[in-house]
Formats: sequence, C-alpha cells, structure tokens
Amino acid sequence: MFDLFKRKPADEGPPPAEEKKSWAERLRSGLAKSREKLAGALTGAFSRKTLDDETLDELETALIMADVGVPATQHLLDDLKARWKKAGDQGDPKTELKAALQDLLAPLEKPLVVGGARPFVIMLAGVNGAGKTTSIGKLAKHFQAQGLSVLLAAGDTFRAAAREQLAIWGERNNVAVIAQEGGDAAAVMFDAIAAARARGIDVVLADTAGRLPTQLHLMEEIRKVKRVIQKADPTAPHETLLVLDANTGQNALAQVKAFDAALDLTGLVLTKLDGSAKGGVVAAIAKQHPVPLRFIGVGEGLDDLRPFVAAEFVDALVG
Repeated sequence: MFDLFKRKPADEGPPPAEEKKSWAERLRSGLAKSREKLAGALTGAFSRKTLDDETLDELETALIMADVGVPATQHLLDDLKARWKKAGDQGDPKTELKAALQDLLAPLEKPLVVGGARPFVIMLAGVNGAGKTTSIGKLAKHFQAQGLSVLLAAGDTFRAAAREQLAIWGERNNVAVIAQEGGDAAAVMFDAIAAARARGIDVVLADTAGRLPTQLHLMEEIRKVKRVIQKADPTAPHETLLVLDANTGQNALAQVKAFDAALDLTGLVLTKLDGSAKGGVVAAIAKQHPVPLRFIGVGEGLDDLRPFVAAEFVDALVG
C-alpha cells in the first residue's frame, strides 16, 4: 500500500473562451447532438400547433430515436394528450411536451448531500470506459468547492493506467491518493478509510475496476468490495454511484438495473453527454428504473460535472 500525494496542483484552468460560458450554455452546447436528433422530427409536429394523429406519430418517432425508449415515450404521449385536452385551443405541443418531460424527470433530481458521517464514503462503479476515474477527479473538485477535504482510493487494482490517472487527478486537486500495485481492491478501500479517519478527511471517493454486468465473478467481487467497506465502517458506503456513458443509450438502462440489483445504488452519474445523441435515455431511466441522477457531465473540464436539474436539462434537450 502506498500513498500518492502531489503537493503542487497542476494548472487546471479552462481555456478563456470556456470561462465565459455559463453552465446553462455549456449544457445546451453539450446536448446539441441529442437536441438536433429530436429537432428534425419535432419541427413539423410543433409547426402545426395541434395534437392530431400525424403530430403524435412524429413525436413518437422523434422520442424513440432520441433513446427515450418505448415505455417512457408512451407515458409522455399519454401525458401530452391529457395536458392538451385540458389546455384546449390555448395549448402548444412543444410547451406541453417540455412540461410532461420535466414532470417525468423531476423524481431523478435529488442532489447528493454529504451527511454527518466522517469520513463520508462514496463508492463508484461502472463498466470499462464509462468515465469513472475522470468523474472522481471532477467530484473531488466539486466537494473541495464546498470546503470539504477529500481522499481518493484507487480501487482499480487491475490497471496501472487507472492508478496513474487517479494520481494525476489527485495532483490537479492537491489531494492524497491511496493505492496498491496489484492485489486486492477491498484492501485498498479498507486502508483508505482508515487513513481518512486518521487524517480527519471529510470525503473518500472510492474507485473500482470497470466490469460488465454479465461478468458474474466480477459482479461478485464488487459486492465483496462493498462488504469490506462496511467492515471498515458499518454505516458506509454512504453513497454508491453508478457511472454511465450517455453514448450507450438504452444499454445504460440495463446497466442501472444490473448494478442496482448487485449494489443497491443510491445514485447515478451520466457522463459524455456532450458527445452523445442519446440524451433521451434519462427519460427511459426515470420511467423504468428511477435511481436518482446525482450528476451529469458535458465536457472534459473540472467544472463540467454538475448536479442534475430537471428543468435545465429539458430546456437544453428540447430547446
């Protein structure tokens, strides 16, 4: 076991042009591909200002193409028809669709709050390439901005590159990283919690190796990691987050179901929305397996991971 600590944080400033953009602008820019996928089919539907069968067919096609999924699409169309009937001639399809979508997504809007436990342990899981390690670096910055001290646990003991990447994020955020070359991920977690307790650290961000839900032996291993965390602290982990790549679309829903069954998830982190045309999968998750969406990511910068807000997301997605 060794402690990687970089005293001098690296330069982490975004390009000057990015500094001028608000979060709403970055979110809208990040969701451009998803919005464009919707817009092509929605333009005709919204231009008619009526909710006839043709409009409903076009809306259905647009929503399914944007990875909203069939159950959520049907829910939205039924809600839209009910709203339209209530609004009468004063209704507007786009306005009513945004309202229906916002109501569907609202239950996912539950920001992560660091409770009184110290250290407050946050365990992160996900498939390979979902963006776990990068998300941990951004979350470290997020919690530091709240005045909280952070320690990182490099629980991906399979890949040296994962430890190195986490060490870089530790350097950028000026936080300690507890790591081990090879060996048992659970042991890293146990030692990290002990180190955090000894140092009076507020938050432990625990990385784990990427794995597919179909890799049953690896899913059992991550259950073991969670059990060992609970041995180190019976109240931990205080949050268990699944990191999802937005580009996987409907497959993200299957990941949510599988990891929730294994780990009892408390929240989700949805990354890479800026490169995806499948942002509608958030609606599918809300309808079929509504685990709180704690954070969404729309870029590579340290400040490009923010708490999910349903109204902001819908405005950026639908326009």
